[in-house]
Amino acid sequence: MTQASNDSSLKELWYTRCSVPTPLGVASQLGWISDEFKADGITIKTLQDSTDPALLESHYDHHIANSFRYGGNVPAIWARSRGRQTRVIGLNWVDEYQAILVKPGSDIREPKDLKGKRLALPRHEEDSIDHRRASTLRAFEAALQVGRLAESDVTFVEFVGRPREGQRLVRAQPGRHEFGPVLEALSEGTVDVIFIKGSRGAQIAAEHNLQLVYDFGKHPDPLVRASNAAPRTLTVDQGLLDHHPAIAERLLARVHDVGDWARAHPAETVSLIGKETGTADQWVRAAYGDLYQHQQTTLDEISVKGLQAFTDFLHRREFIPNAVNVREWIDARPLEQVLQRRASRNAA
Repeated sequence: MTQASNDSSLKELWYTRCSVPTPLGVASQLGWISDEFKADGITIKTLQDSTDPALLESHYDHHIANSFRYGGNVPAIWARSRGRQTRVIGLNWVDEYQAILVKPGSDIREPKDLKGKRLALPRHEEDSIDHRRASTLRAFEAALQVGRLAESDVTFVEFVGRPREGQRLVRAQPGRHEFGPVLEALSEGTVDVIFIKGSRGAQIAAEHNLQLVYDFGKHPDPLVRASNAAPRTLTVDQGLLDHHPAIAERLLARVHDVGDWARAHPAETVSLIGKETGTADQWVRAAYGDLYQHQQTTLDEISVKGLQAFTDFLHRREFIPNAVNVREWIDARPLEQVLQRRASRNAA
């Protein structure tokens, strides 16, 4: 990439991230993003601080110019599928707790026992793209394959899941979670099987003494366990890359630095992720394991293949309108520049 000649024309830079482990979330909490651009006079804005519904929709459709998004990949894939001109400049893979659960004492103990059972499949009609439903269906599909069952062997029970709170990207907070409707359905006997995930899911499963049938996050094939959670995508709008490539490289460099910082600060990393997810350190560790070892932003081959595999799933299941070629979506140049500069510094 070449240095843009008019970076001084950029007055504000937007970013958004999900309330999940991301290197951007860590960099943001450390103050690295605002510090990086302070001398340039660029105002840094985050959607998490906005209440404007029109702006907040960019978390899903990425319509705001000069913006970055790091988080679950379904909205990013959906936006690209609909023609939004974005590029993937980095990926991060952290395997997480993704659990298919039943009531304690149930006779459903492994995937083959799902035959004839009722599986909770909530829908979230207020979401532009129902990433939570996609995650649930992906996990159930894998579990049925492990149990050598067909979808005709089970019954998917559809119901309305918990909506987002108002028109705000609410920061994760202790005690707040999205799993209330499926827990209620399980408790009332409307369904036999539910899916929950992440550090909040791990905490809920423990508090309710729920019985694990299958942890999708531990499937041995990364191309199968690729999901909304892995790999998470760092995307940027094409216009920023075209007109301000150096800005994109600088933000990516700070996010990339989190990989080494996290390995050197494991306890601090867990604590920061706890703040991102709204859960105590013990549940962060339970859900994500040694995530401080996995805060790198890369474009490694298995992550690229995993993203393509999950993108194909979304298209096959009609969550997205058009197929997406992941390799064409990726722009590796910013990361190549970051790595080259880092190698030069280390060699000096």
